[in-house]
Amino acid sequence: MESFLDRSPDADLDQLVKELAARSGRNRRRSLRLMAWRATIVSTYAVKRLMDIVGSGLGLVLLSPVFLVIAVAIRLTSPGPVIFSQIRVGRYGRHFKFYKFRSMYQDAEARKAGLLAQNESKDGVIFKMKDDPRITPIGRFIRRASLDELPQLWNVFIGDMSLVGPRPPVPKEVEQYTLEDRKRLDVIPGITCLWQINGRSEIPFHEQVELDKEYILAPSIWKDIVILLKTIPAILGGKGAY
Repeated sequence: MESFLDRSPDADLDQLVKELAARSGRNRRRSLRLMAWRATIVSTYAVKRLMDIVGSGLGLVLLSPVFLVIAVAIRLTSPGPVIFSQIRVGRYGRHFKFYKFRSMYQDAEARKAGLLAQNESKDGVIFKMKDDPRITPIGRFIRRASLDELPQLWNVFIGDMSLVGPRPPVPKEVEQYTLEDRKRLDVIPGITCLWQINGRSEIPFHEQVELDKEYILAPSIWKDIVILLKTIPAILGGKGAY
């Protein structure tokens, strides 16, 4: 057997060169895989953003007559502004102004404290009530048809939201989030999402979180298109809309 003393310095050098070359090759392959992964993520978000701009822009233009009809109906049936704005939490915890057609009476927030005992959300993080007395007659209709969400097309157009993504929470909800729940804030929030097409308000909060994480872990443009297409029958069916 060859001893250490029998080996020439050149042999040791050759072996070292081979090991460094192999290590360099492995590092290069890892770097290439990382670059490919980053390129895929960046291109996916670029295409998604383009889809958001085009989709929301067309929606704002084509649905402008619907906007006008809803605005007039709200103005004629209850006092107060047509558009309801609220601070919501977006990607990485950034706050932004979120828009909806007003579906509640002006004193809705003041009356909420007296209704907390009737919260139908089992998790207690969000507030949901099927026969909420704060909702106006026209508000009940536009909520069921999800027409109250249409102003969020502007949020999508300016980049605060996406067409598809986890629904943006209010700051008080985020204060109750666990570290696991906060994974919902890793992506841009959206108008529709997986739990919106699978029962909406009837799905408990913890299940909403699980569906949002499922979406976040495997983002794809095709998945977004499927969710958008499934949103239409979900809205028409009205299941879980209140």
